[in-house]
Formats: sequence, structure tokens, C-alpha cells
Amino acid sequence: MTQILTAINADRRSGRSLPELLCIDCTAALDMAGTGMALMNDAGHQGVVGASGRLAAHLEDVQFELGEGPSLDASRGNTPVLRPDLNAGEWWHWPRFGPAAEAAGVRAVFALPLQVGAVRLGSLCLYRSTAGRLDDDETGTALAYADAAVVVLLHLQAQMLPGLALHPDLGEPLAYGAEVHQATGFVSVQASVGLTEALLLLRAHAFSSDRPLLQVARDVLAGRLDLLPAEDVDD
Repeated sequence: MTQILTAINADRRSGRSLPELLCIDCTAALDMAGTGMALMNDAGHQGVVGASGRLAAHLEDVQFELGEGPSLDASRGNTPVLRPDLNAGEWWHWPRFGPAAEAAGVRAVFALPLQVGAVRLGSLCLYRSTAGRLDDDETGTALAYADAAVVVLLHLQAQMLPGLALHPDLGEPLAYGAEVHQATGFVSVQASVGLTEALLLLRAHAFSSDRPLLQVARDVLAGRLDLLPAEDVDD
């Protein structure tokens, strides 16, 4: 873990954030197709704070938008979620994320929880383009990257004064989630439903219209989109 932290700190001059650098380094070390890091708490997925590239960023966003996937399961259960062969039907309990991962060329996923004691921080998810289990050495390396990810998250937040917002490396990516949460609250009040049902309405519309969840949320907040059925509006 010390070697990992030393390596990514040496690359800070690249202008990338520490979470992003850790994901890039993990992908190279384990020959993965991509690696993503997301923040989560007891309320659910808060947003993606690091990704090695477009594939990992896309699949982490898909999990956020759909509310299902290995990253969420790993964090919720505080246990690794290892699926070495998605073609073998190992995504049956992710009916929407599984096909999306396969369509992106991913054949195996390995999600590791990021947690300190009872405090849930998020997850680190590794995506591979070939099926197959992690061997003992690869498993040890993946766990070392997860430990390093926890240190990175705590280090970044420790730089902030008490009472202030998240570190920019964490807070700026979460602006995505903030707009979705605001739209969820708006729909909840408008439709007189709970927050869970409101988020489901947003996700359902995004899925049916084949649009990113963030665009749908922004349209709701700007008053360009009304998710209430016509009869509800008339009433």
C-alpha cells in the first residue's frame, strides 16, 4: 500500500486527482479494462470521484443511474463482490447493469468495499475484458489498492477544516449527484411520494427516453420536464 501511495503522489504534477491517479495505477497494475471509485453512505450512492478512463466512468455512472451493480452491493454489504464471468449469467441480480457491462466489453467485475470500522466510505470497482478469477497475488494487490483508496479519501478530507465542504477532489465530482438529489426532492414534493419512489421515477424516465439521468434531473429542476401523469396534474 505504501508503494501505491508513493507512486500516485509522485504523479500529482499531472493535474489529475489522487482518486483518479489511484484508479489509473490499479488498472495498469492488474491489467484491467478500467477501475472506478465511488463515494457511498448508508443512504446510497453519492457519486463517482475517480475513474481510470471513459469505460470505468461510464459503468460507475450507470450504477448510480440504475441504483444497482457491484459497487453498490459491495458497499451495502461491506464485502467484496467478485463476478469472474458475466457471460455465465452472474449478472442475473443486476438485470439492467449486467447487460450494460457486457455491451461495454466487460466480462468480469471485482468490487471492493471502502470502509473504516462502521463508517461506510464507498467502493473500488475493477472491470476486466476477459473472464477469470483473480489469483492469490492479484487478490492481494486489489485489496492493497482498496486500502490505499481508503487512505486517500481520509487524507483528502483531513485537509479540510471542520465544518467545511468536501475536498475539491471529492466535492466537484459529487456535484453530479447533488443535482440528481435536488431533482429527486423536487419530484418527491410534486408527486407526493417518498424519495425512493421519486428517484425511481427519474431513473425510469431516463431509461425509457435513453437519456443520461443528469440531463433528466436538470430538465426537472429547470421546469422543462414534468414527470407527473396528465391525470395527476389535472387533479
